[in-house]
Parts: sequence; C-alpha cells; structure tokens
Amino acid sequence: MKQYTRETLRLWLRSAFFVLFVLAPPLDLFRFDLTLGHLFLFGYDWTLGIDRFAAGEIGAGAVAVQLALRGLLPIVLVVGGVIWVSWKYGRLYCGWLCPHFSVVETINALMRRAIGKLSVWDKRRLPETLPDGRQIRPSRVWWIPTLLAVVGFAFLWATALLTYLLPPTEVYGNLASLQPTRNQALFIGIGTLLFSIEFLYARHLFCRFGCAVGLFQSLAWMDNKKAMVVGFDRQRVKACTDCDNACDNACPMRLKPRSIKRRMFTCAQCARCLQACDQVMGSPRESLLHWVSGADALDVSDREFGRSKGKTKDSGTPGTRSSRWSNTDGDHLLCGLCDSANSP
Repeated sequence: MKQYTRETLRLWLRSAFFVLFVLAPPLDLFRFDLTLGHLFLFGYDWTLGIDRFAAGEIGAGAVAVQLALRGLLPIVLVVGGVIWVSWKYGRLYCGWLCPHFSVVETINALMRRAIGKLSVWDKRRLPETLPDGRQIRPSRVWWIPTLLAVVGFAFLWATALLTYLLPPTEVYGNLASLQPTRNQALFIGIGTLLFSIEFLYARHLFCRFGCAVGLFQSLAWMDNKKAMVVGFDRQRVKACTDCDNACDNACPMRLKPRSIKRRMFTCAQCARCLQACDQVMGSPRESLLHWVSGADALDVSDREFGRSKGKTKDSGTPGTRSSRWSNTDGDHLLCGLCDSANSP
C-alpha cells in the first residue's frame, strides 16, 4: 500500500472513530447510565438480570447464565480480541482508531507551526522543510488556534465522557440552555481544566506512560518477537546519512524508528515514519523503513538484535526479504554510524 494511501485511510478511520466516540452515547450505541444502573448497547438495555433476580422473577440459574453471557463473555471477547491483535500487530488501536491519539497528532501539527516543535519539552526545533518538500515557518500567531484547539478538545472530551455516565439528552439540553446542574458543571469544568493541561503539556507522555490500554497492548506486542514492527534496511544504510532524521521527527510518540524493538515499546504503528522515509527517498528509490513480521521481525527484536557473530539469523537466499533484513555485525556498525551522523 502506498504511503499516502495508507495515511489517507488512517485519517479517515481515526476521524470516523472520533465521531463515533462522541456520538455513541446520544445514539445509545454504548454508555453506562448511572441513573438507571445498567448499560445501553446498540440501542438495547443491557442488564445482567440482578434486579429481576432480587424481585424474584428469575432463579439463581437464570441469573448465572445472564452474568456469563452478558457480563463475562463480552469482556473476554473484547479483551481477548484486543490482546490478540496487539500480540500480532502491535498498538494498531492507538495509531489507527484512538480518539486521544487523534488529538495528539492534531495539536502536534498546530504546535509545530507555533514553536517549531511537536512538544514544549523537545530540546530542539524541527527542520522547517518537511519530508515532502513543504515549508513550515513557525509563528507565534499559531498559538491562538493551538490554544483554541487544546481547550476545545478538552471541553468536548469532558462533555462526551459525562454523556457516557448520564443521559446525553439531559447533559446536552442543560448545556444548550446554559443551565447545567452543579455536579455537571463541576465535572465538565474540572475535566476541561485537566484535559487542557494534559493536551498542552503531556499528550504523547500520557500515551507512553499513563494509558493502561496502551500499556497492555505494548506488553502483548513485546511478548511476540515475530509481531509486526518497523524494520530498518541496514544493508542500504549509506542512503540514510544525508537525511535529517526525518523518521524521528515525524514520530508523534517521539521515538526513534531505526532502533531496536525494546526502544520502540510504545510504538503506535501509525506509519508516520514510513511515510517520511518514503517521501525523503523519493521514487524510484525504495524506502529504508518497512513493516516486517515473522522471521524478518526477529532482527528488530531486542532479544535477537546483535546476537549473531557475522552470520545471518535465517537461511534466506541472497536478494530475498529475509536476507535483506538479516542481522550482521557489519550492519550494526553501519547503523551506529548512521545514527551518529544524524544526531543533532
């Protein structure tokens, strides 16, 4: 899949999922109503039968079946499915669907225009020339849309989360009439403040260190050393020395895509680094970064990287993908020289 096609698909998917995140409660697709004490799922009341059991309408056996089918089974299927996808492909949910990651990338782009960096914590400015040749000259004027986006997303997130707990018609109706209840005003006000601080100062830091969903995906991914991962073609490393760290600069998580898997623990599989490398290399030259999996992924694994002494880890024939991504001492040396040449 072409890089621009992949990025366009990812943009549509994460935008659609962000809209779904906001509209799921009003459409009763998924929410937990605290006033009623049960879930709404796809327009239906999703109860466990406990109230009917307490009222004597059903017996212990029936409520046990309800608990298993409506409580335990969905949790096992969802959690198991997420773990399996993460084990095989990594944090695809984070990079392709997560509404928080959509905010991260949006504010990153605005902040780059405001201060030339993706985060206030970055030590150096990014190059003004993007991998595709476009120019971005930072201007403080861009702080206005940046701060508006921060507060706007924070307010939207706080309000959306409240609709997952209280009837959406009540929440939005009270906001429209500017008459929210005291608790609603406190929830939205405090939530907006906290999210504003997080979106402004700790976006990718939360993704890396504070998100439990992301952490469990990363742990599952690290357990499979043959899982899909970004691989660096070190046999063509000399083609990388004239690049100004385009792949590093493009990463929203502030990782180094040419590194070993252990150092890419929180990779969101967004493929921004692949796109940057493809744009820098340009047609007809092939990108130095690719998604690899199976035996080819062993080369990137922190448990396999550097163990061989001048021998390839697989029996791939010359010219095959396995041979191209093979692990040799010479390749490690060249990779180190490449990183040194590109370091600021």
